Amino acid sequence: MVMGPILLVRCDAGETFGVAPSAIETAGASAVIWEALEGEPRPSLDGVSGVVLFGSSFNVEHANEHGFIKDARELTLEAIDRGVPYLGICFGAQMLAWSLDAEVTKAPVREIGFEPIRPAAAAAGDPLLSHYADGDHVFQWHMDTFRLPEGATLLATGDDVPHQAYRVGGHTWGVQWHFEIDRSELDHWLDMFERAAGPLERSWGKGSDRVREEAERHLVEHASKGREVFTRFAMLAASVP
Repeated sequence: MVMGPILLVRCDAGETFGVAPSAIETAGASAVIWEALEGEPRPSLDGVSGVVLFGSSFNVEHANEHGFIKDARELTLEAIDRGVPYLGICFGAQMLAWSLDAEVTKAPVREIGFEPIRPAAAAAGDPLLSHYADGDHVFQWHMDTFRLPEGATLLATGDDVPHQAYRVGGHTWGVQWHFEIDRSELDHWLDMFERAAGPLERSWGKGSDRVREEAERHLVEHASKGREVFTRFAMLAASVP
């Protein structure tokens, strides 16, 4: 059986996909991109082996103003209905919850930078996230959070935001942190934000210098574990009939 491509969904102008393309290629797969934010029509999932929906500067509450959000929801539901492996990152995790009628709300705190996660017991046997350990620092940049969809399995929690990763069924995941990030993407995001909105600390409570200092301590391991997630996802996608 010939493996189809992994569909990467871009929902933000600053999204470069970080470590995802090289990790997917390492697993022997190819990637195609849906430029959802640019208004490209929702693609067919015929022949697609997996879907990865990335982060966004927008939230699901903006669905009535930005049509791509509703299109992304339809794609998410189609992937679930057709049994196509799905991986939602940050906005993508919120999108998955929202698509399955779970509430998406403001988080108790705005998380930005590298924060520790706490894998749940179920993560030990999870096909994508079993390599994460208690206290691993992961990169966050979000103000929203979500309730778990009905029947979901919690895979990781955080000290301030309880729902950090979950699985629905056998091959559908939502992960709040940006495991795709690499150094060039991190710097790009920080620079883009401060050009558009001014000092990061003013609106997010943590300055860009501090985020970069955290990256010096945590990013190498973070990127390595992120690549492993994408490699595992591509291999799992290849195994699904």
